[in-house]
Amino acid sequence: MIRLHEKDFVPFISAEEIDFAIAQMAAQVEDDFGDDVPVFVGILNGSFMVVADFMKHYKGSCEVSFIKMASYEGTSSTGEAKQLIGLNQDLEGRTVVVIEDIVDTGHTIETLKTLFKAQKVKHLRFATLFFKPEAYKADIKLDYVGIRIPNKFIVGYGLDYDGLGRNLPEVYQLNE
Repeated sequence: MIRLHEKDFVPFISAEEIDFAIAQMAAQVEDDFGDDVPVFVGILNGSFMVVADFMKHYKGSCEVSFIKMASYEGTSSTGEAKQLIGLNQDLEGRTVVVIEDIVDTGHTIETLKTLFKAQKVKHLRFATLFFKPEAYKADIKLDYVGIRIPNKFIVGYGLDYDGLGRNLPEVYQLNE
């Protein structure tokens, strides 16, 4: 068990399980796009570890960029996604694969779909390492899902609780 701020977290998903899920997602994307050169767009802050490991597993040619969004305060979603730092790259006619650390309500995905459709991308796909189907409210298909999890708060592997826990190589769940 670990303690972050005043909350206790218990082990939930191992580093090995995470690596396996990311390798599977990278292989699926590679199969889907063959000779295309996709632009992988990581959503900061949480996805930095996912994107780094995804890039290690992806064997094809590709580009990577990041966008910063915010939708969490403490342990719950605010229900609103805000773009804090945007892309400075022309994506018209390109294949874009958004890489998320976690998708729960889907508000960020909805915002991103609107953002990238306005840029006239050729293909837009969504990949997430963790997905909470019980919490998902959006009507947008997630193309690549690493691990489906219950609607519980998690930290580690890029995910934080008020700034702490991002550096953990495995994932912990809030002990309630």
